[in-house]
Amino acid sequence: MANDSAVTVYRNTAVSDLNKKDRNSFSVKVGLAQRLTGGAIVHVTNVDQAKIAESAGACCVILSEPSRMLDPAVIKQIQESVPIPVMAKARVGHFVEAQILEAVGVDYIDENELFPAADDANFTNKHNFRVPFVCGCQDLGDGLRRVREGAAMLRTQGDLSGSGDIVDTVKNVRKIMSKIRVLTNTDEDEVFTFAKELGAPYDIVAQIKQIGRLPVVHFASGGIITPADASMMMQLGCDGVFIDAEVFDCSDPYKRVRAIVQAVRNYNDVHMLTGLNVRDTEGSY
Repeated sequence: MANDSAVTVYRNTAVSDLNKKDRNSFSVKVGLAQRLTGGAIVHVTNVDQAKIAESAGACCVILSEPSRMLDPAVIKQIQESVPIPVMAKARVGHFVEAQILEAVGVDYIDENELFPAADDANFTNKHNFRVPFVCGCQDLGDGLRRVREGAAMLRTQGDLSGSGDIVDTVKNVRKIMSKIRVLTNTDEDEVFTFAKELGAPYDIVAQIKQIGRLPVVHFASGGIITPADASMMMQLGCDGVFIDAEVFDCSDPYKRVRAIVQAVRNYNDVHMLTGLNVRDTEGSY
């Protein structure tokens, strides 16, 4: 049975925690998600793409078909082909898909709102699983509701068309960061109202006020296909990025992925970023 008594704060500052004897301890899952901090997660659909992503420095690969969970047999092939963590997508509310993915042994499950939902009224109770969950959000209240359900990592979602237009991603990341800045300067007596307006759990909102950031790892996703895109997300305050599968639609996908990975790692070094955008992509953008 899920233990929903508290939420673990990001990194080493703990306001409260779950029972450490709980085999599904949220703190353990948050710690596993933190290992991806400062990295790039690449969308792949087959073994060849996974090998390219791994060799280019991706911290993790994420697997899916266009509208549902990838075939477990293909997931196992990819797991055997690369040493880095493997993340796989499940439909919102489809706890059986999540059970299958956990049994297959994936490192992370993305309860993906971009798929047609299996249950349009209920998200999966992520506290019932040992594997860490990733959930998408487009505003702070939505993200914190997912954290209460057990998400150990948040993915701020923007553009879905594959056009390379990151305007929605930028807008949503800025909106979340702006709310956090407002919250950190809010009077203690006003936090209750702030939480009510967000539709978010008070205890998590109070934790954010104390630590000045989200209580879990926060990545950006949608339209991120150039080194400059990735650097922008990092400079806006994200912990990492998801790279869209469109990066493989070029003559040298290794160089493209490698350039984005380097941009995430060196996002404040404008001279390196200039070299990445000019040299490593070889005009592919």
